[in-house]
Amino acid sequence: MSEKIYSVGELNTFIKSILNKEYSLKNVQVLGEISNFKQYPNAAYFSLKDSGSVLKCVMFKRGSFTGKYVPKNGDTVLAVGRIDVFPRDGLYQLYAEMLLPQGEGDLMQAYEHLKEKLTREGLFDVGKKQAIPVNPLRIGIVTSPIGAAVRDIITVSRRRNPGVKLYLYPVKVQGDGASTEIAKAIAFFNKEKIADVLIVGRGGGSIEDLWAFNEEKTVRAIAASRVPIISAVGHETDFTLSDFAADKRAATPSQAAEMATIDLESYKNKVSYLMDRAQGLLLGKLELAEHKLKVLESSWPLKEPMRMVDRAQERVDRAVEDITDIMEARLKKGEHRFSLACAKLDGLSPLAVLARGYSVTEAKGKLVTKVDDVSWGAEIITTVGDGKIVSIVQEIERQDHGNEKNC
Repeated sequence: MSEKIYSVGELNTFIKSILNKEYSLKNVQVLGEISNFKQYPNAAYFSLKDSGSVLKCVMFKRGSFTGKYVPKNGDTVLAVGRIDVFPRDGLYQLYAEMLLPQGEGDLMQAYEHLKEKLTREGLFDVGKKQAIPVNPLRIGIVTSPIGAAVRDIITVSRRRNPGVKLYLYPVKVQGDGASTEIAKAIAFFNKEKIADVLIVGRGGGSIEDLWAFNEEKTVRAIAASRVPIISAVGHETDFTLSDFAADKRAATPSQAAEMATIDLESYKNKVSYLMDRAQGLLLGKLELAEHKLKVLESSWPLKEPMRMVDRAQERVDRAVEDITDIMEARLKKGEHRFSLACAKLDGLSPLAVLARGYSVTEAKGKLVTKVDDVSWGAEIITTVGDGKIVSIVQEIERQDHGNEKNC
């Protein structure tokens, strides 16, 4: 046994959440006899019963009774809706979206069967939908030439955009052959290419009245159209298979005309507004640019441009001074090294040796280093510290170095 203690409201809410999460109780179809039917401004309350059971039901104003049918006690109907729990009373009930008199149930079964088939084929895929032109100049209309639908489309279109061209292809919208005529009209507009968008539809009615827009021929023609199509079948609560196949669904023919045409006056006002806004933005940018220009004009680089030159000149002077100091230092260092080299070279110079009393003798351009380098009567040149002496050899004496070797 659970230890949690529920309040009545918590338990009812818990059961409601279980039903919503665990079971698929949407689009439930229930056949039964109406009893205790009570109609209020915003909802109708009733029960469905058979020989052994009773089911509480409610239908809010957004639901629909097909055609002009008004339910009454004792009627056998097909109710379509969802099962849910009303926590306040702890009751589960059917929230009906549609009531169909007995006999229309077969049509609903055919509707659901064809819808499931075409859904599997991908005819209703959102990715295949075409965009409706923003401002189509030519609108094709596929509907009955009589009745409120065509008048509403023409009236609304002319009011919103007097310059738009309307092309009506008159067709039957109910009864035998209606779906064939509708499909033929759509094929005509695709072949002739005289319309930028198509409005295909009719006014409201019972499920039988609208059935031409649930037939496979009509639905496939709409899905295959290369011209974008707005479906405008019935009133707000009536959905046909054509609505799922079309590129856009309108609740009424008048709304379809509003979707297909721009409101010319509103468009002009919007363009005027955008132009005013653009002008304001441009003026704002111009004023900002003028302000920046004034700030620049009052800045010192423009008022005193030579200050920039002076600063640059100061940096150049400092750089020249630094370079001069570096060059002078390098020059002094070079002079010192040169003086040392000269002194060293002077110490090694033969002129210095000659200046100390030594001499160099040449004969025939060669140094005389021994007596055998000259002969008697030869001309010799002797270089001393302050000049040269030219003489003739008169006598040659050899010196014996034997004694020196023995020392």
